[in-house]
Amino acid sequence: MYQLSNAVKIVISLVFLMLMSFSQISYANSGLAAFKPGVVIKDFGKVAEVDSQLTIPQNMKFKVAFDVGSAANAGEVNRQIDTLARFINMHVAAGVKPEDIELALVVHGKAAMDMTNNAMYQQTHKNTPNANQPLIAELNKYQVKFYVCGQTAAYYGISQNDLLPEVKLALSALTAHAVLAQQGYSMNPF
Repeated sequence: MYQLSNAVKIVISLVFLMLMSFSQISYANSGLAAFKPGVVIKDFGKVAEVDSQLTIPQNMKFKVAFDVGSAANAGEVNRQIDTLARFINMHVAAGVKPEDIELALVVHGKAAMDMTNNAMYQQTHKNTPNANQPLIAELNKYQVKFYVCGQTAAYYGISQNDLLPEVKLALSALTAHAVLAQQGYSMNPF
């Protein structure tokens, strides 16, 4: 039986890993091509067309609260905030009226910095502008409510004046979710 040297085994392993990486990149890129700008919020919230087997009832009204605790990398849009634009885009494309969609975002942890104005954001992100500002302004046009956990804000030294104008302080994220639940918002688990 022929024995391969360790060096040959390593080279074969590396070639195999490279081929797997290229196939994964190709697969991932082909999937991204399915996502197109939305019908409502064109610069954010790309969506894919889906032949859904779950019918959305006619005259469905959505009241959904989202939660975000992880910040985006400096100067990047927070994908979890972008999810709200995706939610609006995909449901309007599926026939839901924009006025029948009420969304709220509860923000805590490091994600609170993604809700700050450029002056505050740049202090902690090496003079990089807050890429979330245009997204939040656009979502505000569709009456999205934004609440930052007051306990998180106190921890990071964020005041109401440091937040974007569309964003409000809540006593806590816990409080915001409890109040939103009482107001009929369901909690989105994503």
